Amino acid sequence: MTQNNDRTIRTILSNRKARHDYEILHEFEAGIILTGTEVKSIRAGKVNFGDAYAIFPSKNTNELVLIGMHINPYSHGTTENHEPLRTRKLLLKAQELKKIRIQLDEKGLTIVPLSMYFSGPFIKLELGVGRGKKHYDKRASIKEREMKNEAKRAQP
Repeated sequence: MTQNNDRTIRTILSNRKARHDYEILHEFEAGIILTGTEVKSIRAGKVNFGDAYAIFPSKNTNELVLIGMHINPYSHGTTENHEPLRTRKLLLKAQELKKIRIQLDEKGLTIVPLSMYFSGPFIKLELGVGRGKKHYDKRASIKEREMKNEAKRAQP
């Protein structure tokens, strides 16, 4: 847990696969619109990024939505329980949305969730604008990481 603007940060979920599969060029924080049963399921740890990504639904809209994030239905929910794979709207400032849209106009970039955490009472997502790595890029980053680990072990 860390402190940020008088709010305790507690990580719920981290997407390590995203950092392996994508070269992250820009990171940003977004709020997310959730229902009550979704929040309760997230607090219970019943959430999975899977192949989640964010898009602008159309050229004219100035809103970002998250697709593919799976939140299990709440076990004590009623018939009003949420749909696990529904599209969820992300909350960002207009300036950030404009900046992201400009970046996405560049070919080959996508928005992937990197982590989910509690910031005080709020649930936030850390999103990254990234470019997919090729197979040889992945091997190079693995080799670089192994060299760093060996160097750490060699130091007294």
